[in-house]
Amino acid sequence: MTRAIFESDHDLFRETVERFVEKEVRPFHDLWSRRGIVDKSMFRAAGAQGLLGMAIPEEYGGGGVSDFRYNAIIDEVTTAAGVSASALCITLHNDVCLPYFLAYADGSQRERWFGGLASGDLMTAIAMTEPGTGSDLAAITTSAVRHGDHYVVNGSKTFITNGINSDLVIVVARTDPDPHAGLTLLVVEEGMDGFTRGRNLAKMGMHAQDTAELFFSDVVVPVENRLGAEGMGFAQLIGNLPQERLSIAVGAVAAAEAALDLTVEYARERTAFGRPIGKFQHSRFLLAELKTEVDIGRVFVDQLILEHVEGRLTIERAAEAKWWTTEMLRRVVDAGVQMHGGYGYMTEYPIAQAFLDARLQTIYGGTTEIMKEIIGRSLGL
Repeated sequence: MTRAIFESDHDLFRETVERFVEKEVRPFHDLWSRRGIVDKSMFRAAGAQGLLGMAIPEEYGGGGVSDFRYNAIIDEVTTAAGVSASALCITLHNDVCLPYFLAYADGSQRERWFGGLASGDLMTAIAMTEPGTGSDLAAITTSAVRHGDHYVVNGSKTFITNGINSDLVIVVARTDPDPHAGLTLLVVEEGMDGFTRGRNLAKMGMHAQDTAELFFSDVVVPVENRLGAEGMGFAQLIGNLPQERLSIAVGAVAAAEAALDLTVEYARERTAFGRPIGKFQHSRFLLAELKTEVDIGRVFVDQLILEHVEGRLTIERAAEAKWWTTEMLRRVVDAGVQMHGGYGYMTEYPIAQAFLDARLQTIYGGTTEIMKEIIGRSLGL
């Protein structure tokens, strides 16, 4: 499909990302998947290549360009290469965490952190989810009590992407009982007393990405590590979630395209009853339906990328993209496994891994059900 949203600079950047993936990621992806964590040297190499902090001002070592299309290219290339689990540390850093630093870091914080955020010396994570709290941000219980020039943080988080490897963790903590006006964002740094990491959680897919439990026991966090004003955390999260959800949608469409390509190629080569299985009408019709859905998803997401670049992306539109593209991806990979037959159940086949990796997409960043709730409320229902 011809796409009109990219310019020549974006095309050159895509080539850079493709070379980086072939050299620094793909050769090690299987090893990192077995270990359950990537080597942080890859993340630092991404920084050296200019793939981190593209929107960070040049004076701090960043790219100085606030254009989500560059983020989208990284998402697309790594997903198409089948290494999205290894590269999620990059996309989470760029697409989810950096916007909080860019929007809310003061001058001192920029001096302290921006250089490392761009170079890869500082990998980020954001800690929202708790053992008893998923999509309901107002139910967060991790507490931060202020004592003069510092906060004392107590609580725990779970399912935290980059949880093991991260150097800076944006912790969503409660500073006031008010469900919405009582949340504050604090940056907890590696090595702070009382901050410990639990298990690197075993997942059904996305094996190369470290996902961890985090624990905070009387962690002293300086007030100078607060991002934005106290009590503004809920509004900050709501303001940044559309980009996170758009990022997930970008990856979902790219993953669906890759899975469909795998399935079409298999349907051409695999024979049954003396002819390729793609020659059977049922197979052709199914693949035709999936191709149409993938193309529709691509057009919609490309439109939202442009809206986001222009500052017009709404919470509701991002929610539409997030739920529909991830559910579409589930349909594509499920059909791909079915068409592969027994081979589709073997993890040595890429379609099997695509199936396992895809299952997470409808859950993280807000479940499908929460996305529909957001859209439904916008309709006055």
